Amino acid sequence: MIGRDAELAALLAAVRHAPSVVFVEGQAGVGKTRLVSEFAAACRDRRVVMGTCHPLPEAFPYGVLLDCLSQCGDGLDDPGPVTGALRAHLPELADRLPPAPPALGDPDAERHRMFRAVRDLLRALGPTVLVLDDLHWADEETRQVLRFVMASPPPGLSIVATYRREDLPAGTPLGRVVHVPHGRHLVLRPFDAADVRAMIDAIVGAEVTSEGFAEAVLRETAGLPFVVEETVRALRDPVRDVRADGDLAQRLLDGIDVPVLVADAVRERIRALPDAARSVVEAAAVLGVPETAEVIGAVAGEAEHLVDSGVLVEETPNRYGFRHGVARRVVRASLPGPRRRELHERAVAVLSGLDPAPLARLAAHAKAAGMTGEWLRYCELAAEAAEEAKDAATAVDLLSAVLGDPGLSVEDTNRLATRLCGYALTGLPGGVVTARVEGLLADPRLAPDVRGEVHLWFGLLLQRETGAVVRGAEELAQAVDLLADQPERTARGLAAMAGPYLGTASVAENRAALGRVERIVDHLPTPALRVALLATTLGGRLVLGDPSAWERVAQLPSPADVRDPDEVHHLARAHCNLADACSWIGHYGRAREFLRTGIALAERVAADYVVGTAEATAVRLDWLCGRWAGLEQRIDRLVATYGNLLLTTDLHLTRGWLAAARGEWVRAEEAFQAAGAHQVFPVGVSAAGGMAGMLLSRGQAAAAEEHIERGVAVLRSKGAWVWSGDILPQAVDCYLAVGRVDAARQVVAETAAGLSGVDAPLARAALTACRARLAASEDRDDAERLYREAIDLHRELGLSYRATQLAEQAEGAARTDAAVLDALARSYDALGATVDAARCRHRIRSTGATTPSRRGRRGYGSELSPREQDVARLLAGGHTNREIAQALFLSRRTVEEYVVKVRRKLNASSRHDVHF
Repeated sequence: MIGRDAELAALLAAVRHAPSVVFVEGQAGVGKTRLVSEFAAACRDRRVVMGTCHPLPEAFPYGVLLDCLSQCGDGLDDPGPVTGALRAHLPELADRLPPAPPALGDPDAERHRMFRAVRDLLRALGPTVLVLDDLHWADEETRQVLRFVMASPPPGLSIVATYRREDLPAGTPLGRVVHVPHGRHLVLRPFDAADVRAMIDAIVGAEVTSEGFAEAVLRETAGLPFVVEETVRALRDPVRDVRADGDLAQRLLDGIDVPVLVADAVRERIRALPDAARSVVEAAAVLGVPETAEVIGAVAGEAEHLVDSGVLVEETPNRYGFRHGVARRVVRASLPGPRRRELHERAVAVLSGLDPAPLARLAAHAKAAGMTGEWLRYCELAAEAAEEAKDAATAVDLLSAVLGDPGLSVEDTNRLATRLCGYALTGLPGGVVTARVEGLLADPRLAPDVRGEVHLWFGLLLQRETGAVVRGAEELAQAVDLLADQPERTARGLAAMAGPYLGTASVAENRAALGRVERIVDHLPTPALRVALLATTLGGRLVLGDPSAWERVAQLPSPADVRDPDEVHHLARAHCNLADACSWIGHYGRAREFLRTGIALAERVAADYVVGTAEATAVRLDWLCGRWAGLEQRIDRLVATYGNLLLTTDLHLTRGWLAAARGEWVRAEEAFQAAGAHQVFPVGVSAAGGMAGMLLSRGQAAAAEEHIERGVAVLRSKGAWVWSGDILPQAVDCYLAVGRVDAARQVVAETAAGLSGVDAPLARAALTACRARLAASEDRDDAERLYREAIDLHRELGLSYRATQLAEQAEGAARTDAAVLDALARSYDALGATVDAARCRHRIRSTGATTPSRRGRRGYGSELSPREQDVARLLAGGHTNREIAQALFLSRRTVEEYVVKVRRKLNASSRHDVHF
């Protein structure tokens, strides 16, 4: 049982103070029966007798009471003479009851004797709990007997009664207010999201339900446990499906059939309604969303009986809707086609008179009513409104639906196809959006120039997604061929193809292609088009380390002077692209300045994709500059938001760096593989360096060499030594570890030559560090000088983590000073670099030196110590004791002791139950 601990405790407490009465109120499906069943099982110190009222056309007099009393023959103790009046009603107890008294001849007197007999029989049972479920269906005689008993209850009797207020024949459970000693009234509320999530986990047998799925189920079921359970059991693969999040979670729920038991319960209630109330419910089902009484009444043609049915509820002041979405689906599906169409026609007539008119809803109702012309008109108006509200996804959905209509004219098809492509690029594209744009290419109604535009936008969308780089370039090439007479569109395609981030073209080829595009910029007809091209070419030149890019940045307009939304959008993209380029080559301060401006501009026009790229860049900047607090949670959020876009490769790279520094090697390997899975540069090169560095820290130099060779091969083939900062140090370390000193010297020499005349602060700092590493075995003085220079360069760039690593390397090259190593370990601890801190402490222990404890107290009590936190995090990541020992430079025996402590403090029955 989920979420009812307080109510169960209240029931148990009430019966300990007999005589007592507890009413349990709640709507259908909220869990009243389950609660009293759990209560009956938990109430072990007294007899519990349960009975259920039934929805019969004419209820049997005293029916539920007689059902309950018939179960109690073995518990009777000295029933009084008056109980003989029940012999004819309770044949099961005839041998235990006194003889029936003579008839009185007065119906009122007979009735009074009957009431007394019931009360006396309950007294004869001793300490007893009488549980009456669904009291709203009880007959009037039963209610009167209960009022009589409660007025003077037997000392050991407790009564627990459940009911639905909406189904009571009068205002109270017993028809009038009755005051009783120790009376309680419990109202069972629907579950909240946390309870829904816990219930779903209990149903599937594992804690795997995503927060988004639980929230989607809550919206669909209104948190009613019965509906939640039936809905989850209707999923095709519950264990898999409940992990879904976001839009996918809602699509999975929309795709299931309404559970049979839920549908039957709703239909039963609808059939019992009078015609007027049923019309109101049907109108609300067709309208689909909570509406005012006036709108529902106008569509239904019936203003009364709005909430009499108990099916509709007032969700907000004067806004009525269904208790849960499943009920609405059942009612709508049960409507005959002509009736449903009639209600949709009425909805169009009523909603079109509102100010402002709900355009998207009008489009949906017009389509359902078969009003094709109105559907097209409202779709276009709704798409325009969505664009003005910066809701590109809605605009795309609306126009895609219209374009899928084979009856649409050629003129309308071409006009709307062009608009659809423009909408698709203004927001966050996803697999569904891209597929819809692709689907247009198969439409024979498209004119050649429009088909060229579709190829252009489709190619650009593919570039934003993962795994479609080559195909995106092919689409752009087709667009350029078809749009030869439209220079501004051609330039957009050429600019995208010239970008150095994608494809295998060399740096020289990228520069030449960028130059061809730049020659077009001044001839474009509008400022927005000029800024759109500069957004691509400026970032492209800068990430290649071209010093002339800084002079070209002056061609961008000042943010304060830009008003046109399109121009603002592209200026935001330009600043964020420049921030990204700066973050790759080492201008971190400038990167943050561009980010601030770019994000502010993007938020002015709700350019979500631009904000996404900026956030991914900011995450990588924070990693590089040692701002790791909360970084993993930010990455999780961004990956969930932009999961289908190319920018997630950047996020996976940062996740890999972070996990490797913490010793979470499984997660790091998965992240580096995800980052390097596509031809996105320089992400792939950096991912190869990150993977190699992690493998080297584990002593796997041969495996690291494979990644180094792949990354260095890319640098050579593209001539992109400007991107070597994240792989060159690992390459030199790897080559030296496998005895390839000549290869180490060669890659350093190639980098030095490749950086001639290139703006690349990070790569130059890394090159200096590699020269120090090579000098360490030959000239100590030269090595110390180069290490000092490299450390200073990294600190000037703000790279605290890499500067600390270089200081540790320099210490190892010169001597082993325990105090210095201890200071370095503390620097690593401040960052959260678990593996590096553990390595420094291991080196201290290897010298035999000790360092003083800086803590004021020695114990952590029930809290985890810092080392126990490291072990807990690695345990939660699925690492074995051997892997934990390797990551933290501890013995297996020490790790085993830590694992025992962690499990005890976290109350985990096994290592697999550790969550941290």
